[in-house]
Amino acid sequence: MQPSQIKIYMEQTSSEKVHLLIIGSGPAGYTAAIYSARANVTPVLYQGIQPGGQLTITTEVENYPGYPNGVQGPEMMVDFEKQAVKMGSDVRYGLITKVDFSAPPFKAWVEDEKMLEADSVIVATGASAKWLGLESEARLNGYGVSACAVCDGFFFRGKEVAIVGAGDTACEEALYLSKLCTKVHMIVRKDENSMKASKVMQERVKNTSNIKIYWNSETDEVLGDTKVSGVRIHNNQTGEKIEVPVQGFFVAIGHHPNSDIFKGWLEMDEDGYIRTIPGTSKTNIEGVFACGDVQDKIYRQAITAAGSGCIAALDAERYLSAKGVV
Repeated sequence: MQPSQIKIYMEQTSSEKVHLLIIGSGPAGYTAAIYSARANVTPVLYQGIQPGGQLTITTEVENYPGYPNGVQGPEMMVDFEKQAVKMGSDVRYGLITKVDFSAPPFKAWVEDEKMLEADSVIVATGASAKWLGLESEARLNGYGVSACAVCDGFFFRGKEVAIVGAGDTACEEALYLSKLCTKVHMIVRKDENSMKASKVMQERVKNTSNIKIYWNSETDEVLGDTKVSGVRIHNNQTGEKIEVPVQGFFVAIGHHPNSDIFKGWLEMDEDGYIRTIPGTSKTNIEGVFACGDVQDKIYRQAITAAGSGCIAALDAERYLSAKGVV
């Protein structure tokens, strides 16, 4: 092995000790970094595979306080990152691929190579929307295609939209859209008797005059060149295909929390969301905290994620102070 190779190997396999490790970026992670840096905890934040989280694939954001004219999602995340760095956070590119929370100092590995030892850890890895996997869906994401009606429904006031899904979340979002849009076309893959949503939610959707349900139907393609102009729907029973003109296309088939590497260490619900003690960011392991969408399956908003990031930073700072670390 050449000397240069030895140096590279030693760098890759070296370890580092930090007071607070924040895993993941986005509103939760960056807010946790801002608060903990201002408390002189000197946090180290690894941004993960998608620096900035889901907001980096969002266009206009109009419901976050402080931006009276709205802001592009990626621009907002750049602002968050800049503020975190200015406050003294060590923000790094890289993906945490493995952890060992058996005892403090907690261990985490970057890209399965460099090991970090941390007195405390904040998990802010978020959740990823599930998609249909269509080329047109991906191409028009942010240009009429969305996975959050509460976030983006406002942009389609007085227009027709489509929504895909059959659970309670899909029904809630369809009802939300029905208050803003002239028509909501709800695409449900199975028949009426197989709908996953609760009976109460089903009845509410069925009794809303401007929601039209397409049973036994799937999306063939989202139509449009530079923005959504329609959707092609395929009926699984009859084979009939129809094109419905819409300006917005919402996917509500669920989210997947980015919590896989913490399985076996942190308590989770049946869907993989990390459980925290109500009113706190504390997990089942003392010194490990969770915030943002990885532990929030209900609200999933930028502002609630940021708020929980603040809570996690305060919880972590108090934990470290009690241990005499900072």
